[in-house]
Amino acid sequence: MRAWSVREPGPIATGPLRPVHRDVPEPGGGELLLRVRACGVCRTDLHVAEGDLPVHLPGVTPGHEIVGEVVTAGAGCRHAPGDRVGAAWLRGTCGACRYCRRGAENLCPYSSYTGWDAHGGYAEYTIARDAYVYDLPAHRGDLEVAPLLCAGIIGYRALRRAALPPGGRLGIWGFGGSAHLAAQIAMAEGATVHVFTRAAAARTLARALGAASAGDSFDPAPEPLDSAIVFAPAGELVPVALERLDRGGTLAIAGIHLTDVPALDYRRHLFQERQVRSVTANTRADGEEFLRLAGRLPLRVAGAPYELSDADRALADLAADRVEGAAVLLAG
Repeated sequence: MRAWSVREPGPIATGPLRPVHRDVPEPGGGELLLRVRACGVCRTDLHVAEGDLPVHLPGVTPGHEIVGEVVTAGAGCRHAPGDRVGAAWLRGTCGACRYCRRGAENLCPYSSYTGWDAHGGYAEYTIARDAYVYDLPAHRGDLEVAPLLCAGIIGYRALRRAALPPGGRLGIWGFGGSAHLAAQIAMAEGATVHVFTRAAAARTLARALGAASAGDSFDPAPEPLDSAIVFAPAGELVPVALERLDRGGTLAIAGIHLTDVPALDYRRHLFQERQVRSVTANTRADGEEFLRLAGRLPLRVAGAPYELSDADRALADLAADRVEGAAVLLAG
């Protein structure tokens, strides 16, 4: 089968992602062999390719927004050949630690991740654990549904971590795959959304989706914010977002990787009970809840299609902010 491999992590311009051929893997007990129909291209894949995240599996195949068709099911699986399922970032947890027992499996010290600890979806076939795949909204096509499996799920968790009050005012920094979905959920729930991003095309998309305003990353907010989410992996935006929060506001930082945060001034950035929360992966309950919402809300998914053979170009376009919404690799 055809696949892509991170041969040597480094800047995307150095070509860390290389095409390879591998044998089609065989599933074990509780595992599914999936024929990859589509795979979203996530900024986390870029962090894996460029080495911002430490190497967990040398030569890993990235990709964790996988829409797949079950080809073979191992013993004990609930899914059968022919089923369309989604495989996402969270690949497995121990199920026994204190975090798993209290419903916080995203904090499991023994968790594993698709496209980081195991080969992912930049390939024609991949293996997923049956207990960690999702049933997908039947009315959404592969191009639409792939970004929901990480961009959507993580955006949803970030929105909840931001503690947005009913009818509140939300600021979003960065407006890619996750942000454009989280913004639509917030607006559907009655929020006013203000977007801050350096990309002109992303500002246009934000306005088209109904954002009350869309400006540059360092622009002043039109009004004090109840909540904010930083999706961009840029630590310098943390004090910017905090300064625009109203009293008692909450900032959620959504990325798995963030550049260094500048020194904060206590009175300007944190006093009056402003707070900062990180977002660490997601639970399966997050994914199931979000996908139910995506099944009933008229979310517009801005998907930019690429062929599997163009995965390196898709990552380069993502790095250069040339993707409007979410890039998706489609099976040839």
